[in-house]
Amino acid sequence: MMQWARSLAFIGQMYLAMPVISLAYFPWALLSATGAHAACHAYCRWVIWTLGWMTGLRCEVRGTPPVGEVMIAAKHQSFLDILMIYNAVPRGKFIMKRELMFTPFLGQYARRIGCVPVNRGKRGAAIAQMLAAVKSGRQQGGQLIIYPQGTRVAPGVARPYKIGTGALYDQLAQPCVPVATNVGVFWPRHGILRKPGLAVVQFLPEIAPGLARDDFMARLEQVVETASDALMAEAGFHAHR
Repeated sequence: MMQWARSLAFIGQMYLAMPVISLAYFPWALLSATGAHAACHAYCRWVIWTLGWMTGLRCEVRGTPPVGEVMIAAKHQSFLDILMIYNAVPRGKFIMKRELMFTPFLGQYARRIGCVPVNRGKRGAAIAQMLAAVKSGRQQGGQLIIYPQGTRVAPGVARPYKIGTGALYDQLAQPCVPVATNVGVFWPRHGILRKPGLAVVQFLPEIAPGLARDDFMARLEQVVETASDALMAEAGFHAHR
């Protein structure tokens, strides 16, 4: 019961911090994308710091986060991996659901840092829209973050990798950095409880551009799922596939 109460207090202050930090950085963010990135990094650092001392859930980044123009293809288990991945790179921007662009504070900052909105209603149209949006925004540079499974996936649940990631890999002709995680073991998709432990995001060796799309997708899924299973096992969770 005490851990649940601590988790509830953490969640309350986490959501309160969003408008406070957003408004504090607003003048700088309005003038410069650099200011918007600074605000988003400040929010990530705050949440990660308070998560540690309020709930006992510590965060660790392994591997080498990229600093150049790359596509990051990551396992997605909860809001925490979004924060940890973004905080680890200098100019991250996400492929994200269009509806989120209209949410207070989050939507405004997503636009300023160059996030790419996608309508997921129709897969073919969504992929074409995503490619066009990415192509038009490439001059901004940075690290384009996509979740190949398209949504949060709970530990132990199998979900296919969507072909849109392969289409982006072809379009961008950039290295792809796979990312594994175990955060869902401690911070679930739904619910209030945040379990103490060590949440890890691991940047894996990059996949060079130029592979055939099917080969790329097979390799991406294999390395991300294998590494994520190992991290979850380290945290005491064993996936059954």
